[in-house]
Amino acid sequence: MHRALTPTDLPAPFARYSHGMEVAAPARWVWCSGQLGMDETGYIPDSTKAQAALCFENAGKILAAAGMSPTDVVRVNAYVTDRAHMTPYMEARDAFFDEHMPASTLMIVSGFTRPEFTVEVEIVAAQQVTA
Repeated sequence: MHRALTPTDLPAPFARYSHGMEVAAPARWVWCSGQLGMDETGYIPDSTKAQAALCFENAGKILAAAGMSPTDVVRVNAYVTDRAHMTPYMEARDAFFDEHMPASTLMIVSGFTRPEFTVEVEIVAAQQVTA
């Protein structure tokens, strides 16, 4: 079972995430490569929120291939190209995770492989191994 770590002697998180996540052994791990907001046909939406939703949808497909779900995610690294993209990204993130709050980092970067991308998401997940 995963346990959120948000000590009371630290400032509260800026948004819906945990300061840390504990994963009890033994566990299986999945590391998703950075996912961009593009569907299987190559379509890239104009809005950051729609791109972020696709990033999470694509990561969800990777998790499903390993028999995992969003509740197994322990860390999210996300990158946006402008501060204006932070809120739309966070709205998509919060919709994907519902009440689950993994550890999370959000950074502003100068760009991605193609100029139409505004967000990229990496996910790390862990699942308890039962005997």
